[in-house]
Amino acid sequence: MAKLPLLDQLRGDPLALGRAARSKRSEELEPRTKTADRVVASVCPYCAVGCGQRIYVRDEQVVQIEGDPDSPISRGRLCPKGSASKQLVTHPNRLTNVRYRPPGGREWEDLDLDRAMDMIVDRLIETRERTWEPEHGRTLGFGHLGGATLDNEENYLIKKFFSAAGAVSIENQARI
Repeated sequence: MAKLPLLDQLRGDPLALGRAARSKRSEELEPRTKTADRVVASVCPYCAVGCGQRIYVRDEQVVQIEGDPDSPISRGRLCPKGSASKQLVTHPNRLTNVRYRPPGGREWEDLDLDRAMDMIVDRLIETRERTWEPEHGRTLGFGHLGGATLDNEENYLIKKFFSAAGAVSIENQARI
């Protein structure tokens, strides 16, 4: 005999929140989080709010991302972007290498991470030497704007590094 949800509603489930909403298929479903090997606490990377996330991992692959109910900031809630953040690490079109387009170039090139880091260091040193103001002991040639998900310790180290390099413009997105 076929299941008749209307009859289930009339027999004590008027809002269809219990047995009237169940089907054989839905009874067999399991949450993606059940198969996880471990759960990693994280922070949503999108904005300056810093909502807590639980990253569910199986075989070193992200299987689900949910809000962390223990987070005093978001208490388990995520906005639509935070709820969809699993795509940041699992989408097949995600870039996983360094892309570089040289000045005046029309095409992007793939770079080795070590090569890209060396280029950044070389440019930072060159810019500091070229724009250094010895009378003020500073440079206005570069600055730093930190992301919203940096924690206090990371911001402290970034501030120390850029101050030691003589930069004046050092800010964090979370304060803007």
